[in-house]
Amino acid sequence: MQWPSLLPGLCFLLSLSAAMTQKPKATCPHCPPNASCVNGTYCTCDPGYVSGSGQKFFTFPLEICTDINECKPPFNIYCGPNGECQNVEGSFYCRCVPGYKLLSGDVEFKSSSENTCQNVTPSNKGKRELQQIVDQIEMLLTNKTLWEMGKKQEVASTATSILQNMESNVLATALKAPWQKVQKVQNSTVAIETRVVTDNCSEERKTFHLHTQMNSMDIHCNDIVQGNNQGPSAVAFVSYSSLGNIINASFFEEMDEKDRVYLNSQVVSAAVGPKRNASLSNFVTLSFQHVKKEDPVLTFITYVGLGLSLLCLLLAALTFILCKVIQNTSTSLHLQLSICLFLAHLLFLTAIDQTESKVLCAIIAGALHYLYLASFTWMLLEGLHLFLTARNLTVINYSSMNRLMKWLMFPVGYGIPAVIVAISAASRPHLYGTPDRCWLHLDHGFIWGFLGPVCAIFCVNLVFFLSVLWILKRKLSSLNSEVSTIQNTRMLTLKATAQLFILGCTWCLGILQVGPAAQVMAYLFTIINSLQGFFIFLVYCLLSQQVQKQYQKWFREIMKLKSESETHTLSSKVSPDSKPTEDK
Repeated sequence: MQWPSLLPGLCFLLSLSAAMTQKPKATCPHCPPNASCVNGTYCTCDPGYVSGSGQKFFTFPLEICTDINECKPPFNIYCGPNGECQNVEGSFYCRCVPGYKLLSGDVEFKSSSENTCQNVTPSNKGKRELQQIVDQIEMLLTNKTLWEMGKKQEVASTATSILQNMESNVLATALKAPWQKVQKVQNSTVAIETRVVTDNCSEERKTFHLHTQMNSMDIHCNDIVQGNNQGPSAVAFVSYSSLGNIINASFFEEMDEKDRVYLNSQVVSAAVGPKRNASLSNFVTLSFQHVKKEDPVLTFITYVGLGLSLLCLLLAALTFILCKVIQNTSTSLHLQLSICLFLAHLLFLTAIDQTESKVLCAIIAGALHYLYLASFTWMLLEGLHLFLTARNLTVINYSSMNRLMKWLMFPVGYGIPAVIVAISAASRPHLYGTPDRCWLHLDHGFIWGFLGPVCAIFCVNLVFFLSVLWILKRKLSSLNSEVSTIQNTRMLTLKATAQLFILGCTWCLGILQVGPAAQVMAYLFTIINSLQGFFIFLVYCLLSQQVQKQYQKWFREIMKLKSESETHTLSSKVSPDSKPTEDK
């Protein structure tokens, strides 16, 4: 037998056996490109394609499958705000419009639910143009010669022209940068906010809320877009903080001096573009805030109370420095608190209204922010010291407590307020100083840079004092040999508690100046807040037996020196060297 002659037949048998063991594969040789076979009988177009006849299954050998454009009707895939649909062969994807990109850094996404398109186009150019417009208006509004030398009709015409030009220029600048949806610019006299709408109004974007300085506006989206307007639309809201001083209500009508009125809000202006909307389909809501709420009685109480507080704080500080008998860690805390409050009240009394220079006003506001925060921080340290003192009634570690307080005092008392003010000034320096007061602005919740730490300190101190009262209650019930120490701590607790409510509750009364009780709260706030220095002097000096004894000692020494001075003066008048004159 010749083996080579059998190899072809053996290979054929092996291939036939392998073919018989495999499963039959469905093939449709007549299916066109971009189509798949179904059950070896029918053809169907792949996802993203459609048959020329519109049938899902077909057998016609000349049928073709064409690409579906999902980005056009009837599909119109919506990719979300700032996103657009892009068709590709057999599929589609979404991408961000120019000037925007996904937060993830990817280029494509599939649906509006995945849309995180964010603006990346530099807004400096648009913002610079708006800032230039604002600065030019400021130069006009601060030009005293322009307003004081002109007649009333000329001044009114100039003011009207300024408002109209301002609206036109701001709208034009906003529409040149439609990718910048929201822009806000302000200086000491003008504040602007613009909104740009690049597509149709949707249910979730029915109303736009614009806010500048102390005023706001709510306008319906349909009144901005104005029907079938092609291209982007914009709305501008402008607030003038100093224009009311020029075109006051008394400017237009002669009145007696006693009946003279003034604008009690800022002048505002609003416009939509690119074309003006003569008739609005919905209400536009404008909200104003009163500029002046001054009460002469409150002003008098403030000046008299702060003057008395300054005198009392000075006397208290001198007492803490000169009275050696009472000098300890607690006295050092009282001294720093008195110094901070003295400087804060003095600056408030002399410089709170210095709003002519924006830079100077911002510095004054920052200094007041720091000094009042420092006062509350020293009050927090007093609460901590009191808690440690009460705790030491059960654990004898006075030396360690004193070392801890001496280590904490100055870094915490003056360091923490400095950090808070530095962060606030670095984040929003333009919000230091308002058109009427050198204090923190109310915009963007900036005032909570002060109220937040104050509320936190008040709550922590309240916990400290409640803990101290609980410790004293337990110790007093035992009536051991430390009764005198406990009584001293109890007196200190009562004084510190009084200080907490004197310094802390006044600011709570300030926050509560709303509603029908606003006037009552305003009077309580002014009276108690302006007398803080007097209360500190009363609690820590006049009601202290050790200080009373020191005062009596000083008084006796002063009277003794006065008596000795009078005796010396009298004796010098009748000296032995004087000779009587002789009669002639």
